[in-house]
Amino acid sequence: MGYPKVFAIDGTVASGKSSVGRALAVLLGYRFVDTGLFYRALAFCAIQKKIESTDQLALIEMARITKFSLSPDGEKIFLGNDDISAELRSPQVEKIVSAIAKIPGVRQELLAVQRAIANQGNVVMVGRDIGSKIVPDAAKIFLTATIEERVRRRFVELKARGFSVTEEMVKKDVVARDKQDVEREEDPLIVADGAIVISATNMTISEVTELIIEKFSN
Repeated sequence: MGYPKVFAIDGTVASGKSSVGRALAVLLGYRFVDTGLFYRALAFCAIQKKIESTDQLALIEMARITKFSLSPDGEKIFLGNDDISAELRSPQVEKIVSAIAKIPGVRQELLAVQRAIANQGNVVMVGRDIGSKIVPDAAKIFLTATIEERVRRRFVELKARGFSVTEEMVKKDVVARDKQDVEREEDPLIVADGAIVISATNMTISEVTELIIEKFSN
């Protein structure tokens, strides 16, 4: 049975994109890549260097000269030899990552890195632009869930990582991220042409993964 060489998974904040993408990659024996890690890594670097999220020129230059690399399984991202993965889900990064990701020059710099990964094939990529700009013929999936379910998932995730947050704080952030994602001028959050839309509110990761396999099996 044959499957597409590239799967592109997009969707709303905390809708289960990474969990589903990871499970799908394991099932198919594909590489898993969460392209959002690159934007989160850049946000982390901006915080470390005290660069404001509104300083577009500085952020574009940082995106151009900073070299990030992924582990073979796509689970870790490195800045030089340093694994910075554990820092990328912090509330501080969450607060500014959408603002940084909407900067056209930043996206252009990071698209080249993502395109090189996609061209290798046999990959499940989670993130924006994959199906529209990088691999137009990718198998496209758009995940969503209710705001209540997405807040619950993000809250559980952050607490498990040791962050001190409340559900109200998480809801405020998710709502703000939704607004930024939809309203940004460069690559706003939309359902790409040909994408299969899956509402994952009452579905397990396994159920969503099995549905994707069913939809795209040849």
